[in-house]
Amino acid sequence: MENQNIQWFPGHMTKTKRKIQSSLKLIDVVVEILDARIPISSSNPDLSELISSKPKLVLLNKCDKANRAATNMWVSYYQKQGIRAIPVDCKSGRGLNKFVPAVREILSDKFEAQKAKGIKNPILRVMIVGIPNVGKSSFINRISKQTRAKVEDRPGVTRGNQWYTISSDLEMLDTPGVLWPKFDDNQVGLHLAFTGAIKDNILDIELLAMNFLELMQSHPTEEFLQRFKLKAEDIVDLEPYDALELIGRKRGMLISGGEIDTERAANLIFDEYRDGKFGLITLEYPEEG
Repeated sequence: MENQNIQWFPGHMTKTKRKIQSSLKLIDVVVEILDARIPISSSNPDLSELISSKPKLVLLNKCDKANRAATNMWVSYYQKQGIRAIPVDCKSGRGLNKFVPAVREILSDKFEAQKAKGIKNPILRVMIVGIPNVGKSSFINRISKQTRAKVEDRPGVTRGNQWYTISSDLEMLDTPGVLWPKFDDNQVGLHLAFTGAIKDNILDIELLAMNFLELMQSHPTEEFLQRFKLKAEDIVDLEPYDALELIGRKRGMLISGGEIDTERAANLIFDEYRDGKFGLITLEYPEEG
């Protein structure tokens, strides 16, 4: 089956990149929040180039929905590149107690150098970057113990740079989520769409669901099969559209004439997948894995 050709052309992305670039001189370390299920696809290559002059800390968010062994592999992968990576779940707060100590450890030399120069109470500044819907606002609300950052379960709700005071020696700059204008690898677009980083209403949701079901047909989880009262052999040889119809039929999604409401079935699939009801699924692994 041909994959859906997914592209992204929001007008404010160039402006956001300029804001990030102009703010780099103000900060000491960049914290990039990635989706633990898709660390490659959720890492903007444009951002990596922009922030290459600064130390970086990676937060693998939504680790509660990712395969734990895969997440550990990603932590090791970044460690080999000299980058600290911490698995976190920004909604529950899991792992976030390691964030401030990690920032202080990364910047310990700079902190001591400032004190040696006689600077009293030196302040370290971090910049938070990440694509839309990766969990930046939830992270900031947890870390800053405030609710000034707007949190919604849809992409693109944070529009301007905002500063937050985390402690007496730590300040944090939030930036709007930024995607790149063109995906060189269509698989990146699919993975972003599967996880909700791209708005469903600009996509063919049924075709997207068929692409997702191809993946589940080849690697079905027990949770996925149980949700729809299926056996692996029930779906392995089906055409993706037939698999979509089967799921709609299992959930009683019938419309006039006994046809299956495949659009409703497609929306259900992504609602349940993004809620973690299909098990701990990681879509991308390090090359050595």
